[in-house]
Amino acid sequence: MTPRLLPLVERAVKGPVFGCRMCGRCVLHSTGLTCPMTCPKTLRNGPCGGVREDGGCEVVPGMRCVWLAAYERSRRLPRGRREEFAEVRPPVDERLRGTSSWHNLITGRDRETPAGWGA
Repeated sequence: MTPRLLPLVERAVKGPVFGCRMCGRCVLHSTGLTCPMTCPKTLRNGPCGGVREDGGCEVVPGMRCVWLAAYERSRRLPRGRREEFAEVRPPVDERLRGTSSWHNLITGRDRETPAGWGA
């Protein structure tokens, strides 16, 4: 499959099932198969301080907090994967947006660190 076709296939598969936003660095495996990019604030490491008492999102009334759903779903993952939920994920690399996370994983592009992101 060509690198041009791969993002189309990935979007067709992951979009309807997981709400994939094609960030280019998929973390579904560590977030209970919940795409954190569906958070209106696109938070990648947990909920903001505005989660309502009922678990609702402060930005989109009526929407359940993506991170509460991710936490609940991560508890059903196999041991080993559950622990990944608490790991800190790097910020989205905007250079990868719209590209295939599958291709980026295979080529190692998703592990490249942009200038200025040094530890």
